[in-house]
Amino acid sequence: MVLRELELRHFRNLGVQELRFPPEGVAVIGDNAQGKTNLLEAIYYLESFRSFRGAGDAELTAFSEDVFYVKGSVDGDRPTTVSAGFDRKRRKKKVSVDGTDAVRISSALGRLGAVVFSPSDVELVSGGPQARRRFLDIVLSLNRNGYVKALMGYRKALAQRNAALKANAGAASVGAWDEGLVGNGARVTHLRHEWTTTWSAPFSEYCDSISKCDPVGLVYRPDLGRSGDGADTGAESFGADEGRIRERFRARLAESWETDLRRGVTTAGPHRDDLLLTIASRGRSLAARTYGSGGQRRTTALALRLTEAATIRRERGTEPILLLDDAFAELDEGRSRQVMELLSSEGTGQVVLTAPKESDARLRGPALERWRIREGVIEA
Repeated sequence: MVLRELELRHFRNLGVQELRFPPEGVAVIGDNAQGKTNLLEAIYYLESFRSFRGAGDAELTAFSEDVFYVKGSVDGDRPTTVSAGFDRKRRKKKVSVDGTDAVRISSALGRLGAVVFSPSDVELVSGGPQARRRFLDIVLSLNRNGYVKALMGYRKALAQRNAALKANAGAASVGAWDEGLVGNGARVTHLRHEWTTTWSAPFSEYCDSISKCDPVGLVYRPDLGRSGDGADTGAESFGADEGRIRERFRARLAESWETDLRRGVTTAGPHRDDLLLTIASRGRSLAARTYGSGGQRRTTALALRLTEAATIRRERGTEPILLLDDAFAELDEGRSRQVMELLSSEGTGQVVLTAPKESDARLRGPALERWRIREGVIEA
């Protein structure tokens, strides 16, 4: 995938600009707080229609404006134009592909095949389960057919069930949402488990390649409770059988019924899952979040992003666009060199990287064209 042109209208501090990107990519050089990350955010918005920094659409609109608009032309198997805009006053988002408005935003997802590498990715490891669930949801929404539909169906049923619980509406009203919760939730669990099983070994290999340290593991832990004998009932216990996951989810809802009534919220389901990142040390499996060093946590986060890029290669059959937001800033020289070698050996896709100074733009050396940015204005 190659981003050929990008049109910007009042996205953060980027003003009104039209940019043409070289096929191999660019290195964007500028001091902090000039808009480097905003540029990568605008590009990735055309992939997921959300900020990779977690900002709301209103926050992405320039302070003095009511509307932002981003449009990108992408070359791949078939040239594609994707655009997105948001009206802050009307609180309305509009997305189109090749000039046709998307009936559902979900149908326009994943047109760029972009992956963002950022120093803030360490929160995937250091943060709580919500950050890792979000990572799984994004990767699968962009790369697996049917995941978005199941996830949206699950969230809708969950919201309705929680509303009935909060209103103390009674068992029949609450239970009316259980089948939608179970059916969609089992599908979400199944696809999350399938992805983790497929990519746990490559993920560990990436970690080992970046930093020769204690082995790092990737394990999906769904919230399915415990079986009658007290053993953990993770998805692997069912051989990833979606039908058996549904059965266990129904039992889990029954087990948590009294707790749900007391708390007024659904306490079991995929919204409570975790993606466990573990470090094997002296025969023990330790949580990277708690026991990993700063270097180990950064290595683990980079390996997750490399795994995301590899998922795009396998699922879409194309080289992803790599968006590197000063990604090596907090890495030592050895890890930086290993990551750059991995990125170079894995593929030859387009790269858009940012750096505060010329010497930090090391990936592919002088092959990348240099752009400058100051107060949001890019000089190509």
